[in-house]
Amino acid sequence: MRIAAITDIHGNLPALDAVLAEIVRENVDAIVNLGDILSGPLWPAETADKLMPLNLPTLAGNHERQVLTQALDRMSPTDRHTAARLSDAHRHWLASLPPVLAFSDEVFLCHGTPTSDLQYFLETVIPGEGERGSPGVRAATAGEITQRLGDVRHALVLCGHTHMPRIAGVGGTLIVNPGSVGLPAFDDDHVHFHRIEAGSPHARWALVERCAAGWSAQLRATAYDWEAAARQAEGNGRGDWADALRTGRVGRLEAQVTH
Repeated sequence: MRIAAITDIHGNLPALDAVLAEIVRENVDAIVNLGDILSGPLWPAETADKLMPLNLPTLAGNHERQVLTQALDRMSPTDRHTAARLSDAHRHWLASLPPVLAFSDEVFLCHGTPTSDLQYFLETVIPGEGERGSPGVRAATAGEITQRLGDVRHALVLCGHTHMPRIAGVGGTLIVNPGSVGLPAFDDDHVHFHRIEAGSPHARWALVERCAAGWSAQLRATAYDWEAAARQAEGNGRGDWADALRTGRVGRLEAQVTH
């Protein structure tokens, strides 16, 4: 069994197209999409139009929930930009997506953790961003990961949300975050201010495979026209996204360009 895992596309259609083209060459048995599909100052409606006919096993992430349930004046600028561009058909599709999915007896899918679409699984936010170069986030400990895993006992758990490619194992479970297809860096103030940086502008995804010895995983980085995506973000007033898309690192902060 070979599975391609994608997540956190955030409306970045050129990145998605490049990743899907690479996945085709890998002869996978399935492609799974772990959520945060459309929200961003890029191509939300066009990304939905690309994905809906593919009928992939797909989760709703926190941004799907927010776009569908929050009032416009309570939304973040990112979700508000997206909500204004979605059709009724797009919204119906998003509303049909589950927050978690037992894909098989061995494979479990979630966006954040099995119980939360906002909690980080393989990272832990810490105070002190900027002190001695700290990004305000670190790799989660085995104990933290085990606690977040809860009662899930699948051999493989695929998650997203943090945009940080990472693989970890606890007990008999391999947990894989493919990283983000569409946004390689961002800043956030949830719990404490922190920066997530993949370190390059590539579109990220993962190839996981079941063999006789168990599950193995490869983290992939796919080149695409990230300058076109950066120009789209800049044109929609999001210089923070433009910086992240061009470099894979945080430049301008979200608060600097949205307030």
